[in-house]
Amino acid sequence: MYVESVPNRNSPPAILLRESSRIGGKIVKRTLANLSSWPASQIDGLRRVLKRESLVSPADAFQILRSYPHGHVAAALGTFRRLGLESILSRSRSPERDLAVGMIVARILEPASKLATARGFHPETVTSSLAAVLGLDETVDETQLYRSLDWLLERQQSIENALAKRCLCEGSLILYDVSSTYFEGRHCPLARFGHSRDERSGNLQIVFGLLTNAEGCPVAVEVFAGNTGDPTTVASQIRKLRERFHLKQIVVVGDRGMLTSARIREDLQPQEGLQWISALKSIQIQQLVQSGALQLSLFDQLDLAEIQHVSYPGERLIACRNPLLAEERSRKRNALLEATEKQLKKIVEATQRKNKPLRGRKEIGLAVGKILGRYKMGKHFSLFIEEDGFRCERKQANIEREAALDGIYVIRTSVPAETFSSGKVVGCYNLNPA
Repeated sequence: MYVESVPNRNSPPAILLRESSRIGGKIVKRTLANLSSWPASQIDGLRRVLKRESLVSPADAFQILRSYPHGHVAAALGTFRRLGLESILSRSRSPERDLAVGMIVARILEPASKLATARGFHPETVTSSLAAVLGLDETVDETQLYRSLDWLLERQQSIENALAKRCLCEGSLILYDVSSTYFEGRHCPLARFGHSRDERSGNLQIVFGLLTNAEGCPVAVEVFAGNTGDPTTVASQIRKLRERFHLKQIVVVGDRGMLTSARIREDLQPQEGLQWISALKSIQIQQLVQSGALQLSLFDQLDLAEIQHVSYPGERLIACRNPLLAEERSRKRNALLEATEKQLKKIVEATQRKNKPLRGRKEIGLAVGKILGRYKMGKHFSLFIEEDGFRCERKQANIEREAALDGIYVIRTSVPAETFSSGKVVGCYNLNPA
């Protein structure tokens, strides 16, 4: 089938749609339609179609107005949906849920403020295909994002209950840890001056605790006032696990600063079916060494030994030695001692200079205190402050006594040996994000 132009004397040529075939050695043409009345562009288009040519050149086939990065969006959002997290937020789709999903995925892809996230959704400043895939309104602003967070807060308990049902069961190993962040502003009722993990002690702080399962999957989070001590958050988490998640048999893992002796005695031991894994503090380890219960010769052959002590009735103590940790602690201590000594010598020189020497116990003490507060090495120095002078020297015996315990830590647990071996207890403690 083809288009043929046939001369027509003094008239315009006839444009015919024809087909040809071979019959008895002769080529026979048959006219299918007269296209003479068609516009030239339409005839040309039909001719190109019959020849299986493209109607337009590749360069003219489409025009790129703007391209949106999509691969990372497809990976993160696809994973989010395969995990079934959208239905955990809410069973039915709503603008609030779409915004919440958008904020979660955006937080994974490119963490930013709510204002920056809203700009990433706006058509004029869009940074990915996320807004288009979720069908977000073009007028999304930061106020709507904050409202979506309020919607999430109202649903927090139901979300946590669903996560607990999915990730926890009777006998589960549960990891708990606390962190903090500094706060800019003055209108948060939980913001308080407290211990800063970001070295921003001049800022208000907010404390938050996270519960996860043994694989590290988050189950519940709780926010506390910025001046809340880590151990005081434990009781509310135990209540949550027992009363809201209805778990009776659990093993809680927390670091030595979290599950202290007081918290174990007051919050954990009274709870039937609740067991724990934690660790001793440095001073407690030193007491074990001084009493002879922990002998360094235990580590001549193995880096793990189980001991008992009357101060910890009903508990197992598992002493461990980590050579890499020992090397790192030694290196860090030596570096801090050298830095502290160097700065203290400057104060000594300041008290001995001819022009405007540093004088007065108070002034010298303030200068020394600033140095010791920075490097935390005051326990390893003897300080002698006078009205007109200052000198210092290392407490070498203290340093050697501490160095002997480098890399050694002692895990304490109420989990019986028939449930968890020593090695498994150590492995469970090392799962804790602390």
